[in-house]
Amino acid sequence: MTITSTHRATLGNQMNASDISDAVFALLDEQGTVVAWTQAAEQLVGYGAGSVVGRSAALVLPSFDEAGTVSAFVEQCRARNGWPGASAVRHRDGRVLDLSLRMSTVLGQDGAVRWLASVTDLGMPSGEAASGWVRELLLARAPIGVVVRDPELRCRWANDVMESHDGIPREQRLGCRVTDVWSGVEAATIEAVMRQALHSGMTKAHEYRTWLPTSLGRERPFAVSFSCLQGADGRSLGVCAISVDLKESRRVRERLTVLGEAGTRLGRTLDVMQTGQELAELAVPQFADHVAVDVEQSVPYGEKPPSRIGAMGERAPVLRRAGLASRHHRGPKSPWGRGDSIPVTSVPPMAEVLRTGRSYLEPVLDTAPGSWIDHDPALAERIRENGVHSVMVVPIRARRVLLGTAVFVRTENPMPFQESDLLLAEELVSRAAVSLDNARRHARATSSALALQCNLLPRRLRGGSAVEAASRYLPADMDRGVGGDWFDVIPLAGARVALVVGDVVGHGLNAAAKMGKLRAAAHTLAGLELSPDELLTHLDDTVQRLAEGDSEDPDQSDAAVGATCLYAVYDPATRKCTMATAGHLPPAIVDPQGRVTFPDLPTGVPLGLGLGIPFKAVELELPEGSLLALYTDGLVETRDADIEEGMRRLGTALSQPDLPLEELCTRAMEPVQAQAACDDASLLLVRTRSLSGNQAASWTLPHDETAAHHARNLTAGQLAEWGLVGLEDSTKLIVSELVTNAVRHSTGPIDLRLTRQQVLTVEVSDTGTCTPRPCNAVTSDENGRGLFLVSQLSRRWGTRTTPGGKVIWAEKDLDPHG
Repeated sequence: MTITSTHRATLGNQMNASDISDAVFALLDEQGTVVAWTQAAEQLVGYGAGSVVGRSAALVLPSFDEAGTVSAFVEQCRARNGWPGASAVRHRDGRVLDLSLRMSTVLGQDGAVRWLASVTDLGMPSGEAASGWVRELLLARAPIGVVVRDPELRCRWANDVMESHDGIPREQRLGCRVTDVWSGVEAATIEAVMRQALHSGMTKAHEYRTWLPTSLGRERPFAVSFSCLQGADGRSLGVCAISVDLKESRRVRERLTVLGEAGTRLGRTLDVMQTGQELAELAVPQFADHVAVDVEQSVPYGEKPPSRIGAMGERAPVLRRAGLASRHHRGPKSPWGRGDSIPVTSVPPMAEVLRTGRSYLEPVLDTAPGSWIDHDPALAERIRENGVHSVMVVPIRARRVLLGTAVFVRTENPMPFQESDLLLAEELVSRAAVSLDNARRHARATSSALALQCNLLPRRLRGGSAVEAASRYLPADMDRGVGGDWFDVIPLAGARVALVVGDVVGHGLNAAAKMGKLRAAAHTLAGLELSPDELLTHLDDTVQRLAEGDSEDPDQSDAAVGATCLYAVYDPATRKCTMATAGHLPPAIVDPQGRVTFPDLPTGVPLGLGLGIPFKAVELELPEGSLLALYTDGLVETRDADIEEGMRRLGTALSQPDLPLEELCTRAMEPVQAQAACDDASLLLVRTRSLSGNQAASWTLPHDETAAHHARNLTAGQLAEWGLVGLEDSTKLIVSELVTNAVRHSTGPIDLRLTRQQVLTVEVSDTGTCTPRPCNAVTSDENGRGLFLVSQLSRRWGTRTTPGGKVIWAEKDLDPHG
């Protein structure tokens, strides 16, 4: 008979039952019938032994009915959520408890089988701290030893794990008492404790230390709990002892605690670098002395998809250090700090991990000359210098996309990394990978949103000869950098420009998308040379149609598509500015002396409300060098100040009109940049110009048959003065056709204006109200070809209405050889 020493047993150091991982719940036969019960089980689920013993475990385990046998039940649980793991246990009062249940097989004489159900508690902070399979494998690293004894304390049932605890084979243990296989007073003391549990019905827990014959003198601490097993009549049927390796149990607790911390610390931010650092700090010093986390360099910025795992011939990833942690400041010194680019070495472990996407574990690092570390002499020197003796490399991957790698190193901890350490490292890295992938997707969405905003807003403001322009834009959604404000400077015919600013309800991507539609519509309508009030009327119809198109119910359109808008047209030849507003704030106008006014414009209703109220335009004459500030309410309205105060503040910032426009924009935006934005803020600032005498010429023509001849002569003389004689013939023909049409279709005076800037523009004004249209003249027609000729001779032509009639205009490219 094998006798095992229990020298230095500390049986007098009584522990709480909660200090031991498993508490006895019940003893079951193979069919799931309860054959013994405990007071701990009664306290847990409310059923006494008389109500449970002799009945199916389905009474307290709702899912047992589907299985039929305990073996099938265990396999069913393992297949569903990994095991040991959370199981539904029914309380007597009807509640369902989620408990971590472990089923352990115990064998008796002639191979008879019983099952011990125990409740496992390893200090998990929450049920989500580890996935089921990870928890099962970690718990398997700290198996429990089980022995069931009869009232005379003879062993009737035992599992194979006990032999690894005390060195006694099950065959020698069955039918024997403790004193039969253990010698000394320690064995008698253990039996005394078991009798206490047997007679009191309470669970007793103690700690002892032992040496196995094969342990080479290494002391092993164990904790053992003794629970009284009761029959249907409440009498004691025996005692069950559960033995746990304290060192391994505590190691498992530490690992599960790390996973619990990971559940609360990782994923709190969408910052890639911060998540990488949190991963490194989680692992140090709990189970690694030094950790480096490197991510594929596109991950923080979402610029392009990272490398995919397993694809042959793909580009090698470029890594960037995101996390770095050491047990001590004197730990391994890395030549690369956080944010540095990391050269991808060709050493076998790293290359293999990057190629296959599988982890690498080298429990005892081979540092002998000629080993793989000598592929990189600098790396080999650092490894030997810092005493690195164990290493793990774990790929950071999500959806088969390689996000980076995490390297775990031991230098001071003498224990080599084991499979359980790799398991924990992979679980930590997989959790971090989810956060990193979310951060990557967020960064990519943000980049896309910024690209969208850049394409929706003008990249360059072109004021031509009419205005000098500058702008600022501050979105309320700073994470994405997009919003519903827009502004624009749109060149029109005859050196005129349209100035527009608008504000779509809301902010973020949705508002930006709607803003893009409105800006495109405003551009299209501006090309039709509509007056400001007409343009807002058409834009109002557009907003209503967009709302109806976005709504699932055509009768209930989304009013939130509404927007405000200010549209103005400035003519540098006359220095007149015509503007109309749709529920938008009036512009700030600063004259050359610095006097600030906000013109009293008819407010108009916001776009998209569908009230049918007409918009009204106002015409102002502006001195040359005036400033116009078009803005959205986010610039002048804050949580601490109303709109009137904000408008006064804006006027003060702009009261020095001789300053550069960029500086004025900065001064105007400072108040909103200094506080958290509650709305998008936009500013379009323009300084007006006027056309000089050598840029424009205009005449009033008689309303008779000589008008066309007179107009051709005036045109020829002006083109000669401008040095554009190469354009004379075609321009005279355009002028002749337009003036002839004016004589035929109007009754009042006719005006001719030539403008020279980037292009040569011909404008003919008359009092007619009919819009001219090109005709498809046939061979026999004597008329109807005039506008066709104009369209063929010009780069583009068009018409616009005026309060007194209309203007027909045509543009020609300047001939550099004229």
